[in-house]
Amino acid sequence: MALFPASALRPGVRKREVFGWAMYDFANSGYTTVVITAVFAAYFVGGIAKGAPWATFAWTAALSTSYAIVMLTMPAIGAWADLRAAKKRVLVMTTTGCVLATAALALTPGFAGGAMGVALAMALVIVSNAFYSYGESLTGAFLPELATAEGMGKVSGWGWAFGYVGGMLALGLCLAYVLWSQAHGLPAAHFVPVTMLITAAIYGVAACVTFALLPERAVPQASRGEDSAWRQLRATFQQARAYRDFMWLLVCTVCYQGGVAVAITLAAIYAEQVIGFVASETMALIFVLNVAAALGAFAFGYVQDRIGHKVSLAATLLAWIAVCVIAAWVTTKGGFWWAAAIAGLAMGSSQSAGRAMTGYLAPPQQLAEFFGLWTFATRLASIIGPLSFGAITWATGGDQRIAILSTAVLFVGGLLLLLPIDMQRGRKAALQAR
Repeated sequence: MALFPASALRPGVRKREVFGWAMYDFANSGYTTVVITAVFAAYFVGGIAKGAPWATFAWTAALSTSYAIVMLTMPAIGAWADLRAAKKRVLVMTTTGCVLATAALALTPGFAGGAMGVALAMALVIVSNAFYSYGESLTGAFLPELATAEGMGKVSGWGWAFGYVGGMLALGLCLAYVLWSQAHGLPAAHFVPVTMLITAAIYGVAACVTFALLPERAVPQASRGEDSAWRQLRATFQQARAYRDFMWLLVCTVCYQGGVAVAITLAAIYAEQVIGFVASETMALIFVLNVAAALGAFAFGYVQDRIGHKVSLAATLLAWIAVCVIAAWVTTKGGFWWAAAIAGLAMGSSQSAGRAMTGYLAPPQQLAEFFGLWTFATRLASIIGPLSFGAITWATGGDQRIAILSTAVLFVGGLLLLLPIDMQRGRKAALQAR
């Protein structure tokens, strides 16, 4: 069997188009890896906010604000893009916004230690993360135009795995510069700005490949007035009963993605403040986590198409529960490495599975809209997960072990909410949509 079978693609779709689509995952993964997970998160808490008791909460509040903005706007943006066949056009604009805001983060160390520095960093994180989220949703909406229903898991896995390669490239270059800087006695205020510029440059250059190779296959739909996007979105919610399996998937996504969001946004902070990692060790840890995530996303895409989307997602949620228990229990760096390795495998496969399930259940004429609703769910999860972690940590006097163990409840809830979903019934409803 071919490693990249053409049978996974819809008629007329060329592999170069799929490569162009996957390059966007490659482009934007450096943002989450370097900014949200490995470098800027820990620097914000320890460098800009100087380790203040409220620092972790301020970081999660900034991310939550950006997610709230995306939740309120992305479904309507998706409906607008569907009506005008403008997914690619909007993707170019949101990518430009994220790249510029990420590059601007290089300015924040100059204001570290004061209220202005904290406010500037939070504002730029809000802006960059909102634009990143728009881009993630829009690129996901191209998936059902490229892959067959039977190949959705494979193609989603190709993109997500390639994305982690991009994350590793960005993090590897940043790690090399950080190690060089530390060897020359340079402080974090020197090397953090350079890592932001590296990340922005990789994002911008790699995304240009997507813009060059990925066509807009959708065609404009008849306009129904200036508020047509909002009317279409309201109509979708009014017909929610017809899409009940997709709606169950959204609720399930809110639950389990809340736990995934904890891993993405707080892994570096937990590793350094609880386990005792230093910055270079944390970056090496995240690098290896990305290797495991790439392997998990790629391999599990084939498994998913063979055993089914639902069973595959359930298996990854069981792995996440194990991660939470291990991370809360271990006290050594070696033990935490085991938790990180399992988390990497689970992260790539669970995120790829969720995207493929969304593509499988989305009506062909409303792809950007339904991926906008999926983004609504993932961003709501990204508010609930990290804020609950921060609140539990605060309530327990800074005990992050209790907080990470409590995160397992989100994955258990995701498993339970997965049970009512009937994938075949949901696919039938999607194909019968208006």
